[in-house]
Amino acid sequence: MDSLKRRADDDVDGRTEKRVKKQWRVPRKNDRGAVNARAIQPGDSGIWATCNKGREGKCVGELYDLLAEYAELLYADQLAPDANDTVADDDADDGADIESNIRAEVDGIRKPSTIQLFTSVKVDVQCVVFFKTVAPVQPVALVQRICEDAQNQRALKRTRFVKRLSPMTLMGRASAEGLESVAKQVLAPHFHQQPFQSRRFAIRPTLRNHNTLSRDLVIKQVAGLVGPGHIVDLKNYELLIVVELYANICGVSVVNNTFEDLKRFNLAEIFDPTAKEAAEEGKKTLAQSDTDANQGTGTPAVMTTLPQAMEIS
Repeated sequence: MDSLKRRADDDVDGRTEKRVKKQWRVPRKNDRGAVNARAIQPGDSGIWATCNKGREGKCVGELYDLLAEYAELLYADQLAPDANDTVADDDADDGADIESNIRAEVDGIRKPSTIQLFTSVKVDVQCVVFFKTVAPVQPVALVQRICEDAQNQRALKRTRFVKRLSPMTLMGRASAEGLESVAKQVLAPHFHQQPFQSRRFAIRPTLRNHNTLSRDLVIKQVAGLVGPGHIVDLKNYELLIVVELYANICGVSVVNNTFEDLKRFNLAEIFDPTAKEAAEEGKKTLAQSDTDANQGTGTPAVMTTLPQAMEIS
């Protein structure tokens, strides 16, 4: 009777309650690799973007749409299949049987021709998102084009949450050794070309959630890698070296002297300038008018030489 009673208690509406055995998931061999594939690795390139706190998800969504639009505009020809390959495939199909056609379709499904140019990577830094890029994307040229179009067509505002864009030509570890390795590769085409050409430059470091290297150490190290013969000019530079250190990741890129005119690649300031930015723009316009009126009487900018390298504020 007792056993029947216990069985009746377990039976509810004709259904027997089953005890679920807890299962422990054993990590697969490739799990760690799958996670790392979505992380920032040394040798990567990409674009940092800032936004207001709590708007990271919306910022990522906006950038996906914006970057996809520019990928179609700038890289469609480079990503299109070669016409010669298409003709060759057509000729081969004339003598191919059904089995080979099916095999070709299956291979096309397994290896899609579309390249994912932009991949959002989650970073443990508030108000910051990162998009990894692959060839043929050139982050500096892409961001500059986006900002130029925004400045020339301010009525066509396409972003609400994206603020500053920071293109990174190359990424590495945020250590003295990692910064040296990255900076050497990025600076070489701009400062170490032959025949030698002296360039006026400035350095602009940004550090977030990072306490291993200081701003002064970053500036001194990067300035030393620029090499002799170049001139530090904080106001009238030709090239600006942008260094970003976020947590344990560093990135370096070199931009031209349109950086300030493009609001330091800040889309929010381009579309809706703050009162401070508007006042600065007015002063710049007035100064330019005075220069045009008194051409030839201006005072030259003060320039210094290495190793007195300083950052641009």
